Amino acid sequence: MRNEKPLRTWERRTESPEQTQSLAERLGRLLQPGDVIALVGELGSGKTLFSQGLARGLEVPESFYITSPTFAIINEYPGRIPFYHLDLYRVDSAAEFSELGLEEILYGQGAVAIEWAERLGENLPGERLEVHLAFSDETSRSLIFHAFGANAKQRLTTLVVSYESADEKS
Repeated sequence: MRNEKPLRTWERRTESPEQTQSLAERLGRLLQPGDVIALVGELGSGKTLFSQGLARGLEVPESFYITSPTFAIINEYPGRIPFYHLDLYRVDSAAEFSELGLEEILYGQGAVAIEWAERLGENLPGERLEVHLAFSDETSRSLIFHAFGANAKQRLTTLVVSYESADEKS
């Protein structure tokens, strides 16, 4: 990962997979062309589930089943804006990623979710929203959001406000 200080950080605990996915869907509704969501966490921590929520928020048709593109490395889905879902589990280095020629996707006209984003190291876009997912217990997750760049900070601020105002109503 790049060695830099985030402009904003937010921590949240979800109690169920549905709650994790709902939080991601709320974020997906906010995403704009060029937004990059860097997903970091252990195997099984909920990165693909989070990507499924993002896809819902981006209005990817339900006929598209969002799976982790571990072997394909990238899946593209239509929606409100194109959604690119990358899984770098099988990519050993940033150099290997560069050889695949996928960098233009990181700066394109869609929203991008990158599982195992830490494998890009210093090649991660400077403008991004990192989401660190960790096990709290079998169904609960701890999520830490780090906004790098003005656009990511704006998305995170809007997410926090909408999420916390929804909490107050319930």
